[in-house]
Amino acid sequence: MTTRFSVNGRPVEAAAGGETPLLHVLRNDLQLKGTRFGCGAGACGSCTVLLDGHAVNSCDTPLWAVAGREVTTVEGLGTPEAPHPVQQAFLALQAAQCGYCINGLMMSVAALSQRSPAATEADLQAALARHLCRCGTHWRIVQAARQALGLV
Repeated sequence: MTTRFSVNGRPVEAAAGGETPLLHVLRNDLQLKGTRFGCGAGACGSCTVLLDGHAVNSCDTPLWAVAGREVTTVEGLGTPEAPHPVQQAFLALQAAQCGYCINGLMMSVAALSQRSPAATEADLQAALARHLCRCGTHWRIVQAARQALGLV
């Protein structure tokens, strides 16, 4: 089965079964390693990408569900020369420690900033609630997210 969709603004084709997780195609076929495998059950948020602007877990999103749609990974969020405002805030506040969960967190904050430019603290808490960070940088992550959303 061939599935056609767009990743980071470029059309792609994936030759895999429809039930193949999007995460596997991104990492293994397209070599986009910024999307992390965490739990594989949609419970940790490390694999978060944007699907038509909405944050989704790519580990439990089947390939058939992205046909004809736009996927944005952390690699497509910004560039080293022009980082996305969320990336800028996370860098400025050194929000990452081990870095494993941070890409998924940034993708959720980016989705929130796109869909709700006037996001509230409650909106931010809801967006971050589905993410797990095991290394203990929660305070910096929340501060960086607040800065990116203009809540500080």
